[in-house]
Amino acid sequence: MHELRFIREHPDAIRRDLEKRHDKEKLAWLDDILKSDEEWRKVKPELDLLRNRRNVLSEEINKAKKEGKDISGLIKEVKELPDRIRDMETKEKGLLEKINYIQMRLPNTLHDSVPFGKTEEDNKVVRKFGAKKPLEPWMKAHGELAQELGVANFDKAAEISGNGFYYLMGDLALMEQALIRFALDTLTAKGYKFIEVPFMMRRKPYEGVTDLADFETMMYKIEGEDLYLIATSEHPIAALMQNTAVAENELPKKFVGYSTCFRKEIGSSGVDTKGTFRVHQFNKVEQFIFCRPEDSWKLHEELLKNTEEIFKKLKIPFRVVNICTGDIGTVAAKKYDIEAWVPREQKYREVASLSNCTAYQATRLNIKFIDKEGNRQYVHTLNATAMATSRAMKAIIENYQNADGTITIPKVLQKYMGKKALITKQ
Repeated sequence: MHELRFIREHPDAIRRDLEKRHDKEKLAWLDDILKSDEEWRKVKPELDLLRNRRNVLSEEINKAKKEGKDISGLIKEVKELPDRIRDMETKEKGLLEKINYIQMRLPNTLHDSVPFGKTEEDNKVVRKFGAKKPLEPWMKAHGELAQELGVANFDKAAEISGNGFYYLMGDLALMEQALIRFALDTLTAKGYKFIEVPFMMRRKPYEGVTDLADFETMMYKIEGEDLYLIATSEHPIAALMQNTAVAENELPKKFVGYSTCFRKEIGSSGVDTKGTFRVHQFNKVEQFIFCRPEDSWKLHEELLKNTEEIFKKLKIPFRVVNICTGDIGTVAAKKYDIEAWVPREQKYREVASLSNCTAYQATRLNIKFIDKEGNRQYVHTLNATAMATSRAMKAIIENYQNADGTITIPKVLQKYMGKKALITKQ
């Protein structure tokens, strides 16, 4: 989130940014927070004076008594002060709650390179890799082919858990593990520290890392507990450093996390009934960086390069997309998507997203670094999908399926699968 001082000092910049995002509701919120902040700055010194007056009154009464002066006026003031302080404290509390409510919901400031637009149709294609495969008459949807080969079962998963879940078995389950290990090996070789994370988080740290609307549209709540199932390992990795300050020379801190992820997917285009692309539970390898502000844009490009390298080695055709002002989320200052070509649908589908969140998450979580002069500054945080296996499997099955109904295993994964080259009926 933005520091209150930044909002106070740069309202025009925030207003221009909200206009770029086409967010009329939050434009009104900006006016509200500025008005509430101005009122609070008047209330606070008045309240401080009243509290101070309460502290010195007893001394004045004792002194007046010793000097034989009339203390009736002071006694009257003593009796009136608690009510006056209480009323002022109630007013201050209401103003601070309103300020915090809006402060937590105003989006991050966009980078100048984010393209202007309203919907995903306005996202800008940065580059493409690989030749798009044409649609052949024998091609099947990934879920249909996987079930026919006996390496997935969507019908039984729907019976047991509902739509948006799946069973994997045999070579497809092994290929998912190969994808995870391939992504981890690629990134740990680049100096990223492997981390396994809790699959549940309390609400307070969770509020530090994500758009608060996600609690309604994305998060699964554990009944009767202050715990939420994580939507991505990005979130507990970010919270790992909450309320800490590190030395500047310890940055950047680079992590590669692995976890199962849980998402409601409310408000999206729905979940797959027979597929792995949009589901409630999936596995993901995630990149995450804590860094100095001056390094974050260079590192954002590094994260993109890492994920591109993974999909190039898989030989999946893809494109890189710069997400526009109207399609980008609350937390990111800039976001890339990598979209893989899906021949059965003859279109690109998102398989990875990569965000520079600048100081937005760090401000909420109170994560700072101490520079060489001893000053404390907020770090920048960045996150990027390295491998969402459910989406990668769709892209592999549809790009690597053969006319005889088999699936060729990408060469880079074969060493993780006993050098097996084909998935056949099992």
